[in-house]
Amino acid sequence: MKIINSVSEMQETVLAARREGMTIGLVPTMGYLHQGHASLMLEGRRHSDLLVASIFVNPTQFGVGEDLDNYPKDLERDMAIAADAGVDIIFAPSTAEMYPSGYQTYVNVEKLTLPLCGGSRPGHFRGVTTVVAKLFGITQPHSAFFGKKDYQQLAVIRQMTADLNIPLKIIGLPIVRESDGLAMSSRNAYLSDQERSEAVCLKAAIDTVKQSFREGVTSSLILKNKALEIISKALSASVDYLEFSDSTTLETVVSVDSNTLMALAVNIGKTRLIDNSIMGEE
Repeated sequence: MKIINSVSEMQETVLAARREGMTIGLVPTMGYLHQGHASLMLEGRRHSDLLVASIFVNPTQFGVGEDLDNYPKDLERDMAIAADAGVDIIFAPSTAEMYPSGYQTYVNVEKLTLPLCGGSRPGHFRGVTTVVAKLFGITQPHSAFFGKKDYQQLAVIRQMTADLNIPLKIIGLPIVRESDGLAMSSRNAYLSDQERSEAVCLKAAIDTVKQSFREGVTSSLILKNKALEIISKALSASVDYLEFSDSTTLETVVSVDSNTLMALAVNIGKTRLIDNSIMGEE
């Protein structure tokens, strides 16, 4: 496995691979890898002759007061996980390499970025779409792999890719969970033991709502109240948002059906966690 830090070397490498007829896969990450990332890499390995994983903590998607300076990092561990998953190249640029002096160009997707995380993290998705568009240009992938835990991010990236006519396939893969149901996240490392035990309230709320839906409850208000009741039992929890949305447009719905997205963001202590599920999916 090779580590590349410069944009020019990364571009030269993938363009040479393309000339040789190789298919390129990309797994964009911010590092501090876990088995959720590994699942993306393993799928990428199956689709690609040359598999690239990027590790870059992107400053433009963090707002004022967010955890940019404290975001967890462990490059040696990341390298071991990536190597085990079959990654060929880790692209790990510096901030100055990605945003050199004088940088002034940004990518913005409009409607899809307004609700959910977009509502509580202004400017977040502009940073996401900008860095992902740059990574697509730098690594020239045929396919890129993203987890469905960040459901809105996946939807936004699909929209951007289609709108900008970028010729690659976006592949979304299922949420990978801990044995107790907590969605794997790099930010789980922030949780104290007590907070970690209470963090399962997100999945418990989803499970309760889906059971009620299977029993015939379709009112989003009733289902939301059931979920909030579950979360309120966790002393360290405070809800950022809990919404039922059209799974394509992300617009809020009043009546829930099998294609409705339940999405929630909950602060467990100082750690913001997200989770989601489509009502008709297991």
